[in-house]
Amino acid sequence: MISGLTPTLSREAALRLLVRMLEQAGRPNARADARFLALHALALTPLDLTLRGREPIGEAGAHRLGRAAERRLAGEPVARILGAWEFWGLPFSLGPETLVPRPDTESVVETALRLVPERDRPLRLADLGTGSGCILVALLHERPRAFGLGLDRAEGALRVARANAERNGVGARAAFLRGSWLDALVGPFDLIVSNPPYIAAPVIATLDTEVREHDPMAALDGGPDGLDAYRAILLGIARRPDLLSPGGALVLEIGYDQAAALTALAGAMGFAEVSIGRDLAGNDRVVTLRPSLQGR
Repeated sequence: MISGLTPTLSREAALRLLVRMLEQAGRPNARADARFLALHALALTPLDLTLRGREPIGEAGAHRLGRAAERRLAGEPVARILGAWEFWGLPFSLGPETLVPRPDTESVVETALRLVPERDRPLRLADLGTGSGCILVALLHERPRAFGLGLDRAEGALRVARANAERNGVGARAAFLRGSWLDALVGPFDLIVSNPPYIAAPVIATLDTEVREHDPMAALDGGPDGLDAYRAILLGIARRPDLLSPGGALVLEIGYDQAAALTALAGAMGFAEVSIGRDLAGNDRVVTLRPSLQGR
């Protein structure tokens, strides 16, 4: 039990105690993290905390909040403790085989939506390495006449993605298949999107502990130079251009320092159009590619 976290402690006092513990441990975003954990562990809404903050947390609440605090102090990310996180304003459950959705990845959604600005246009979408399904579900949420296919090699991730599609009201327009990149696809698709693993293997050991020890390695490791997944995807499209409809595009998340390498790789594989988009921090984050019209 965390020292001082007793059943008679009020909700407000428990929150203050948790903030102090996280700050003393040097955890970033201590106030926000403490609030997330308190609301989750005590099964409260923000309004509950505001209007009934002086009520005691009780024995069960003290146990749950203490356990959550121990996990956070040990370095486990808040999203993993909660088992869910928000992306594109939508709730997403997580699992051991899914990444935690990150704001940078919303740049993929934004780019894809700009390519098909007509809200009611029928679309066929494919999401490679779908994970939690966050990219695909966000796109289906914004394009009500679209149908999407999510692929992943991890059955656990597919179960989570299916549940997230249902949870966010797009389950009837989504299907999920186990497969590796383009192997299971039968086109054509208007958009193929992906946030593939792109961390170079030697760099993984230098990543923040919260990422290195809690994110699935298969979703991080991009091979010796971080480009293995891109090679597989681009080569697959170059060999099977029919996977994209006329005017269709690939939209891929990239590492902040990979734009030049991706541009060169795409050019070597015959892609006619390559454009780079940036995230909110101004870093290169998305590459949009279209194959050559020759042979289509």
